[in-house]
Amino acid sequence: MADADELRALIESSSRIVFFTGAGISTESGIPDFRSPGTGLWNKIKPIQFQDFVASEEVRQESWRRRFDGERQMENAEPNRGHLAVAHLIAEGRAHCVITQNVDNLHQNSGVPDHAVVELHGNATYAKCLDCDTRYEMADLEQQYRSLGAVQPCGRCGGILKSATISFGQAMPELEMQRAQEACQHCDLIIVLGSSLQVYPAAGFPEYAKRLGAGLAIVNREPTPLDDMADVVIHDAIGITLSYAAGLNL
Repeated sequence: MADADELRALIESSSRIVFFTGAGISTESGIPDFRSPGTGLWNKIKPIQFQDFVASEEVRQESWRRRFDGERQMENAEPNRGHLAVAHLIAEGRAHCVITQNVDNLHQNSGVPDHAVVELHGNATYAKCLDCDTRYEMADLEQQYRSLGAVQPCGRCGGILKSATISFGQAMPELEMQRAQEACQHCDLIIVLGSSLQVYPAAGFPEYAKRLGAGLAIVNREPTPLDDMADVVIHDAIGITLSYAAGLNL
């Protein structure tokens, strides 16, 4: 566990840690990732483009069909040791922010306060109106889908309802991008957990923090483009590695 000891030393010497998390932390909770060759979700189901979702009622209802009639791994998933270790370090005050590419809400479910989670790709556990931004709970929309066979337009303004995720072709959320940038500007260590660091612009934040002088640690099963830049690189499971480095017996 020499590399994990190095990560522990980095954590113990830092006071403004930022986490950057990708699909790899949630695969340990049983949620399949989207892009892995052969096993990724997008190898099995063609992703729906944002412009197609907006332009076609048929496409929108196909999106809801996938949501409510498809596999439900994300909804049934629970936080794992990696999520709990992140939450512990934030509660302890050593870390102050999680920038995540994930949409599964598992960081919040593990105890991280909403204000400490920056969701670059949105959140799949609720929906919003694209016009007036009214929030809709998924349980209510599923009940509507089951009874009517479709999800109806927004009851407030008649706009299109969509899960609160960032789809292919949809603009990145400006506020979240700004929050992530500010977090990277003020951190002294950024720890990447389970990200391939290949999906931009999100993947640019760890490099940005490192170039500003922060330490960089990467825990990911596969090599990443930033491995040569990192202070510590660990190609192993996130849960066992981070819980050990955080001094936890989970």
